[in-house]
Amino acid sequence: MLAALPFPNIDPILYTIQIAGLELPIRWYALAYIAGLLLGLFYVNRMIRADRLWQANTPPLDRKQAEDLLTWMVIGVVVGGRLGFVMFYEPEYYLQNPAEILKVWQGGMAFHGGFLGVIVGILLFSWRYRLKALSIGDLVAAAAPLGIMFGRIANFINAELWGRPTNQPWGVIFPTDAAQICGPEFGAICARHPSQLYEAALEGLVLFLVIAWMIWRRDALKVPGRVIGVFLLGYGLARIFVEMFRQADQQFLTTENPFGHVIQLSAEWGLTMGQVLSLPMVVIGLLLLLLPRRA
Repeated sequence: MLAALPFPNIDPILYTIQIAGLELPIRWYALAYIAGLLLGLFYVNRMIRADRLWQANTPPLDRKQAEDLLTWMVIGVVVGGRLGFVMFYEPEYYLQNPAEILKVWQGGMAFHGGFLGVIVGILLFSWRYRLKALSIGDLVAAAAPLGIMFGRIANFINAELWGRPTNQPWGVIFPTDAAQICGPEFGAICARHPSQLYEAALEGLVLFLVIAWMIWRRDALKVPGRVIGVFLLGYGLARIFVEMFRQADQQFLTTENPFGHVIQLSAEWGLTMGQVLSLPMVVIGLLLLLLPRRA
């Protein structure tokens, strides 16, 4: 008999608050974003307090500006992540139901959209305060894996973005109907790779530790853009690897998707859409690491 792990079946809603007859659900997914942002702020403050990490022992911003940066990052993540989901995943549905775009509490965020939103937020924040965008980006890149880790754990709790079918003993039996369709070759038990946890480990914990070592042991923050390069390269490679175990998003498989030509080309090359979106991150990360800059 095939061995597999049962899904822990954690309720995606931690608690529901009743306010004036309205129900406000507190979801693990929202808490993951909050935890990632608050821990990120704590870590950013820790880095800017360590003068020795920076060129001429001078951090690029102060604690008050770091708090303002958090606000810009929240806006960038939420707006960018939501618009990325709308544009890449279900554009036709949201064009027909534009009011649904604002209902972010119902779920539906895209990492690459949130990533682009954060880039815009960093550029605008740096312009607003006349700061060095690369150094601000280094701070954000150092803290970002914490948020990614919590977000992927929340994906697992939500039983979404699961992996491909597997016969491995650590495969998980996800409770959703779609996850139960694996094909006759996998027998009666439909187990899948817990790819969300793979991503939490590689894109989150491992990447955070690598960047932390670069910062605290190799003075990476003294070279503006180096931490960004490590993050882009590390995330891109980790995502490309995990995509080999992650089930393709169904929205990308529809013929109505406006990015159909990209999907078809990536399929001909044996790549998933996630891998195609991550390849530019690898290239840009390598360029940032290889281009000479003064320490």
